Amino acid sequence: MSNVYVMEHPLIQHKIGVLRKSSTGSKEFRELVEEIAMLMCYEATRDFKLKEVEVETPLTKAKIKQIDGKNMGIVPILRAGLGMVNGMLNLVPTAKVGHIGLYRDPETLNPVEYYCKLPYDSAERELFVLDPMLATGGSASAAIGFIKEKGAKKIHYLCLIAAPEGVKRLQEAHPDVDIYVGALDEKLNDHGYIIPGLGDAGDRLFGTK
Repeated sequence: MSNVYVMEHPLIQHKIGVLRKSSTGSKEFRELVEEIAMLMCYEATRDFKLKEVEVETPLTKAKIKQIDGKNMGIVPILRAGLGMVNGMLNLVPTAKVGHIGLYRDPETLNPVEYYCKLPYDSAERELFVLDPMLATGGSASAAIGFIKEKGAKKIHYLCLIAAPEGVKRLQEAHPDVDIYVGALDEKLNDHGYIIPGLGDAGDRLFGTK
């Protein structure tokens, strides 16, 4: 799995463990999702290109390094992906934010795009597609396909928890997309839920379970 990166950082693993607990309430759950997204953002941006520029310090001129070019865009998959946005913005406040929403057609069972608004310069940015759970991979694969149709070229996918089935499907559909995973779980159950997982991330984020 050359383009799949499973986060081993102790803080990420600890916080995901707390997320899994059924006793973790919505407020704490939201805070943890935000914190984990920020930590994952730190790991996922380590290959950003830098350039050298000259600035004035209070004492003299100095050459410093800064990120080269228009660096980042964030695209949460509605609605659960919204919980990860602020964590990313805390680390990269200049990032532009888009949104994509999908629903499943009741007859064909295929994902259908109902909303997609991306930064106007998405083709020049490193886009990070956010969704807490990568289960079957159907929605993630479709969302990235729709985003590519809008002209985006450099796309990464971040999720907190993934099932092997979803990772495989996303890899096959988009081999050019790096996949960053907080924890790689055992499998999907008969209802398409990740085992051991953490239940429905959207319901737990927004208190709608």
